[in-house]
Order: sequence, then structure tokens, then C-alpha cells
Amino acid sequence: MPRPPKKSQTRKAPDNRLYTLEVFITEGPTTEEFAEKNPVVSRTIQIRGDQTLEQLHKAIFTAFDREDPHMYEFQFGGKGPMDPKAKRYVMPEALEDPFGQKPPAGIVTKTAIGSLGLKVKDKFGYWFDFGDDWHHQINVVGIDDEAPKGRYPKLTNRVGESPPQYVDWEEEED
Repeated sequence: MPRPPKKSQTRKAPDNRLYTLEVFITEGPTTEEFAEKNPVVSRTIQIRGDQTLEQLHKAIFTAFDREDPHMYEFQFGGKGPMDPKAKRYVMPEALEDPFGQKPPAGIVTKTAIGSLGLKVKDKFGYWFDFGDDWHHQINVVGIDDEAPKGRYPKLTNRVGESPPQYVDWEEEED
């Protein structure tokens, strides 16, 4: 009778694929002057398949020079921000949804990028700060079979200036 494999033999290897994502700000509280100077604001981020949506959030937060943490979620399969049909991946604190939406598909701290079944040309959403409503579109622009050695997530390109996280509307009126 064959013996069952040892635990070390049954472990799945980490997902070492490298995902290249373009993150665009599509909506948020910016001034007309900022929008005119920065018609496109995007960041390109590389992340390994074994890293989580929470790690992607932290990379986006840093890439856009944000200062104050806020609630956020990722949305997959919808037709735009806030599509009720989208699968939502939320922070652990948001499992008890005060907005009465359908239950989330997963938790950002436990959902690996590689587990999402992403393909090149897929798009998904990222909503940051449920009061100021910063909406982002994330495009999958590349998936490599193996990530080169190095630290990930990694910012590889910046287009446009980072908008201020908070707009001083009084200053704008002057």
C-alpha cells in the first residue's frame, strides 16, 4: 500500500508569475487646473502572483503619494465603478457591510493576485476613500511566467503628477 506523501511534498509552489498593471485615476476630487495639466494620471506596477490585493493597495497608495489611509476595495467583472454585479474584495473591517451590498467575494489580506484568473487585457476597479471616492481602473498589460529576483510590488512608470489627496476648495475659489 503506498504511503501518503509527506506534507512538504504536497505544498503548492508559490505563484511566481509577474503581473504588470497600469493603474489609472478615473474619478476623484481634483481641480480643473490639475486636470488640465495632467490629462492622464497613471502608474505602472509590477506584482508577483503570490502577493495579495492588500499589497497591491499599499503599492498604489505609495505610487500616488497618498498620506492618509482610508477604506478601499477592489471590484472585478463589473461594467464600471460601483457596478452591483461586480465581485468585491474588501478589507477585513468591511465584511459587515453597512451599505447592504451583496456579500464580498473575498478579503484583500487573503486574496493572492494569481488566484484571480487574470489575463492580459483584463480590467478591474479599485475604489479608495469611500467619502472622496477616488476611482481607478487597473489594466492587466502583461503576465510573465516568472518574476525576476527583486522586491515587489515595484513601481515602474509614472504618468502625470500625483493629485493632492485632499483639495483645498477655498484656495481654488480665490
